Amino acid sequence: MAGGLLDPPSFDDGGGYKPLAEINVTPLVDVMLVLLIIFMITAPLMLTNVPLELPKLTAQNVDRPEEPLVVSLNRDGEIFLKDEKLTADELTTRLQALAPERGGDVIFVRGDKGVDYGSVMDLLGTVGEAGFANISLIAERPGGK
Repeated sequence: MAGGLLDPPSFDDGGGYKPLAEINVTPLVDVMLVLLIIFMITAPLMLTNVPLELPKLTAQNVDRPEEPLVVSLNRDGEIFLKDEKLTADELTTRLQALAPERGGDVIFVRGDKGVDYGSVMDLLGTVGEAGFANISLIAERPGGK
C-alpha cells in the first residue's frame, strides 16, 4: 500500500530526516516590535521618576521685570516693540541697546494669524540676533482669553 497514512516517510538522502534549513522570521519580528513598544512607553517614565533630594535655595527671588518686552507683528507686516511701531532695522538697533541690561529676560513675540510663517520666523531671527536667547511665542487660548 504505497502512499498510505501508515507508511514511513521516504526522503532523498536514504531514509533519515532532512534538516529544515529555513528560519521563520515572523515570530521574531513580532516579539521585537512588542519589545520596542514596551521600551518606547517605559523609557520616558523611568527618566522622570528619578528620586532626588534637591538642595534648599538660599538666594532671594529674582524680580521679574515690571514691563515685559513684547514684539508684535500685525497682519500688514508692521513691527511693534511694546506699542511703538518700528522698522526691522530700528527693532534690531533698539533690541541690541536693550540686550546688555535685559538680555536674560524673556522676550514675548506675538504674530497675527494672518501673517505668513516666514515673516514670523524672520522676526524670531531678528530678535535672536539682537542678543535675546529666551524667546516665547504668545497665542490665545481657544474660546477667548
